[in-house]
Amino acid sequence: MFHFVVRQQILREEEGHAKKQMAAKKKLCETMSKSMIEEVQRLGCLKQTGVSLRYMMEFGSRPTERNLLISAQFLHKELPIRIARRAIELETLPYGLSDKPAVLKVRDWYLDSFRDLRSFPEIKQTNDEKEFTQMIKAIKVRHNNVVPMMALGVQQLKKDVHPKNVDEGLDEIHQFLDRFYMSRIGIRMLIGQHVELHNPNPPPHCVGYIHTKMSPMEVARNASEDARSICLREYGCAPDINIYGDPNFTFPYVPSHLHLMVFELVKNSLRAVQERFMDSDKIAPPVRIIVADGLEDVTIKVSDEGGGIARSGLPKIFTYLYSTARNPLDENYDLGTADNVTMAGYGYGLPISRLYAQYFGGDLQIISMEGYGTDAYLHLSRLGDSQEPLP
Repeated sequence: MFHFVVRQQILREEEGHAKKQMAAKKKLCETMSKSMIEEVQRLGCLKQTGVSLRYMMEFGSRPTERNLLISAQFLHKELPIRIARRAIELETLPYGLSDKPAVLKVRDWYLDSFRDLRSFPEIKQTNDEKEFTQMIKAIKVRHNNVVPMMALGVQQLKKDVHPKNVDEGLDEIHQFLDRFYMSRIGIRMLIGQHVELHNPNPPPHCVGYIHTKMSPMEVARNASEDARSICLREYGCAPDINIYGDPNFTFPYVPSHLHLMVFELVKNSLRAVQERFMDSDKIAPPVRIIVADGLEDVTIKVSDEGGGIARSGLPKIFTYLYSTARNPLDENYDLGTADNVTMAGYGYGLPISRLYAQYFGGDLQIISMEGYGTDAYLHLSRLGDSQEPLP
């Protein structure tokens, strides 16, 4: 009964947005030709082609002109399909989310990128490939602020929905955002990998974005130092971080992905411990990181004594509408300063970190002891043979 009432209320709110929706549709017709809109619809129905970490690594280990040409031809065909799917979905979001100014801006970025890709001629020779590489590099930059812009769109939606209904009635929004961000990770990985293969002086043991002998201990140490510096900036002090594991262990992975995930987990732990012991006479206990190398998985455990999370709050931590911190986004949010990392953000750190883990066949689990602390288990597949989980 409750869900029916919520749905009815949301439907009434949607009716209030009808005129805005019509304006949005009109805007789409104005910004794109009819043939281009039909092309978006047609390509959005085609099957996506997933690749694995191992395939990217093996293919990219020989960045000859021929292989770069094959890679560009694949992206020329694959990227419009992935981008078209997201553009269609951005047009048809429930609860009036498609009408929000921030979401309309994201949709236009996707449509601009689709137009650029479809208007690029067939790639037949090295010069074509080089021009195409510059274009997709620009596309990647265009989409840099998609995450904070979508977060702003969700904030705009939350203002229109009664707080009691936010968590209960918007499951479809969570599912959409999971698909949307997983797709974004894939698009950025494919573009970044191709662009990086042109680096004339790649770092040792690197194949594009992939480090064939990545040390999880080293990445965890760097990510922890970055998180600790943020904590020092916000609070004036920070708990210690102790890291345990084999410093000589390496495996193939994307260091930037692992850095992002460990940074988010350690940042959350530091904040929890710091706020719990801020006004205490006791010394704040350290955050502990354990790196374990199994036959199939590499597992990184981040443990803190920051008081834990209540069981009632655990189901919310992987949603995009929940954060225990003050939200840094507002209507006047300056996306030009999007690289200013705050100690606690708009509730996206954990769900997006889990997507990064799942992208290459891993996962992220959070176990809490309310009144004591939290353990986060980051599982990474060391086999590298799982296909992208394409939404």
